[in-house]
Amino acid sequence: MTTEGRLWILAAVLAGLALLHALGPILTPFIISALLAWLGDPVADKLEEWRFPRGLAVVTVFAATFVFIGLLVLLIAPMMGREVTAITTRAPQLLTWYHDVATPWLATHLHVDPSRLRFERLSGIAADNFAGAGAIAGNAFTALTKSGRLVFTIIISALLVPVITFYWLRDWDIFKARVVSLLPRDYAPGIITMAEECEAVLAAFFRGQLLVMVSLAVIYSVGLMAVGLEGGLAIGVIAGLLSFVPYLGITTGVILALSSAVLQDGDGWLPLWVSIVFAVGQGMESFVLTPRLVGGRIGLHPVLVIFAILAGGELFGFIGVLLALPVAAAGTVFAHHAQQRYLQSDVYRGDGEAGGDSDSGDS
Repeated sequence: MTTEGRLWILAAVLAGLALLHALGPILTPFIISALLAWLGDPVADKLEEWRFPRGLAVVTVFAATFVFIGLLVLLIAPMMGREVTAITTRAPQLLTWYHDVATPWLATHLHVDPSRLRFERLSGIAADNFAGAGAIAGNAFTALTKSGRLVFTIIISALLVPVITFYWLRDWDIFKARVVSLLPRDYAPGIITMAEECEAVLAAFFRGQLLVMVSLAVIYSVGLMAVGLEGGLAIGVIAGLLSFVPYLGITTGVILALSSAVLQDGDGWLPLWVSIVFAVGQGMESFVLTPRLVGGRIGLHPVLVIFAILAGGELFGFIGVLLALPVAAAGTVFAHHAQQRYLQSDVYRGDGEAGGDSDSGDS
């Protein structure tokens, strides 16, 4: 390929990335729909092998997908609502616990002067806020409903996802065939090979992440119930299922569990036991579940994970956070091929001129 051709390809890639960034706010339903269609297409193909008509196979997969999503939402939303409501209702007790228990402990064991923490002022502000929590929530809801553009966008996105998913799923094989037909003939085999490798990596990633989510939900739920935390089952399920977003599951679970533990009557060591449960869960995820279920060949360095999440959120918002790790995992395929090309290039191996000049100089 000529230098001019490479420049045109580079310009096209940069223009495409700029367009994606500019259209980020409206791409969310299309990206979610494409992801659901990609996950459902192998099942539809399998049903076709069992002599299902393509239309019936698509309808079956489509219905099963959204029934599963609906059941998942119905499972998580009430649990989350109950836990948040319970913590909000009992939150003033947290202030009392801090004043009567935590403050004396800090003064006795850590020699911290409670007066420097200005707790009285903070407790007064917090108490006023808790007293007006209902009014605050009502005002927030009113402001949200008045933000017509935001509400309209959310509703339209929610309605578009099923529609777009159906059409993506119905014509997925046609789309793939058309894309392949447009590839430059000289480069088509290599591009197809990398695409197949990316698909295999992503399939392994999503299967592994699903198993990790379920495993963490079981570990957290069993552990929290074993230490006697009220609502431990709900908090464990929430933390496990939300772990598909990096750090969201553990953060939500720890906040809910520690808040409930502090406010729960009984064992004063309960917050410590809760912390141990989540520490064990994180250790299991980092050293056992993720390496075994997700697989070493798509493992990402922690620094790369953090960078991918922050970059995805900055460029595409919440959908960018969701897709950061899958995209980064697929990117490892391109990085591997680029590394192989570099190691085989004259730039890496050199042309021998430097060594030849050195030898001639020595002689």
